[in-house]
Amino acid sequence: MSRRVLAAALIGVLPLTLMAAPAAEAGHRPLRLIGEQLVPNSLPYEGTIVGGLSSIDYDHRTGEYALICDDRSAINPARFYTAKFTLDAKGLSPVTFTGTKPLLRPDGTPYPPLAKNDPTRPPNMQTIDPEELRVDPWTGQYVWSQEGERSAAARIDPSIREAKRDGSYVRDLPIPANEKMTETTGPRQNLALEGLTFAGFGSLIASSVEGPLLQDGPESTTTSGSLSRITVQSRFGPVLAQYAYPQEKVFAAPNPPGGFATTGVSSLLAVDQADPTRYLVMERSFVTGVGNKIRIYAIDTKGATNVAKVPSLGDAKVKPVKKRLLADLADFKLSTVDNVEGMTWGPRLPTGERSLVLVSDNNFSPTQVTQFIALAVPAERL
Repeated sequence: MSRRVLAAALIGVLPLTLMAAPAAEAGHRPLRLIGEQLVPNSLPYEGTIVGGLSSIDYDHRTGEYALICDDRSAINPARFYTAKFTLDAKGLSPVTFTGTKPLLRPDGTPYPPLAKNDPTRPPNMQTIDPEELRVDPWTGQYVWSQEGERSAAARIDPSIREAKRDGSYVRDLPIPANEKMTETTGPRQNLALEGLTFAGFGSLIASSVEGPLLQDGPESTTTSGSLSRITVQSRFGPVLAQYAYPQEKVFAAPNPPGGFATTGVSSLLAVDQADPTRYLVMERSFVTGVGNKIRIYAIDTKGATNVAKVPSLGDAKVKPVKKRLLADLADFKLSTVDNVEGMTWGPRLPTGERSLVLVSDNNFSPTQVTQFIALAVPAERL
């Protein structure tokens, strides 16, 4: 079967039931920590400072990992890294960086920092806020998301773009009209397109916004959750469906009162390339004076309302995706739970478990860490 025929076949069955996810039953093996590695802060590498690693993806072609950096060209040009490490059922080795390339605009130049952005240029020539990068299972090229900008300085739509392995620009994929920024609709600042994953044997691309769109209601608080959106589209462009994702309440109140508190979806990962309905969702939360909470949920879009044409989730009766808690990083013996933002499946383990690799974004802060974490996930838990 050709790839285009396969894509059409999967698109045609997208709303249908494929295979039920295994129930989480008593007696099933728990997730367990394989290991943890920290990368030194301000690590110099090939003329750059390593940090701000907001996503990670396993590259089956090389056995290495691709990581995007969310530096908005403020420290070094917006870029991605490659790295290698080994893991098995018993441990995770130290991380070695193997390469870095800048992400490039259509004219072959690096993206400018926000302070030097030219709003008269086309959107794909303006400043970016990189968030998640995935290796295309068909071509080996990269597809990456960026949040755009909503501020007094600029209003730039978020985007999903494709780049060659040297970082050069290939194309922009279309995004839904409801995710574009107008005065009263679209993503909030820093709560735009973030999660990104391939599904359906690479024929589909699923993406998630970090928080509720302006038209979809308020952000989560300590007393109520919120609804954000997950979009599924063909790798060739057309948007096929959109689903409401129920975000958790903020897990604690700031200390002292009035401090910063936020929660949102930072990463999206297909559970199985054969099933375009099941995903892992990472919810990343931070509360001043309390710290970070990182939870990973298994979700299923089967039976959820297609909300692609629903103007507002705030005043509509919709059925959101089903979700269940898979992991809370507070339950593992880690040195710290930092600003973990990225996740990918690593190699399968001889035990029959799947390895799930996580990475944290240290925000280039001396008080935070770049943290790699490997978990073993029993197949029956998925």
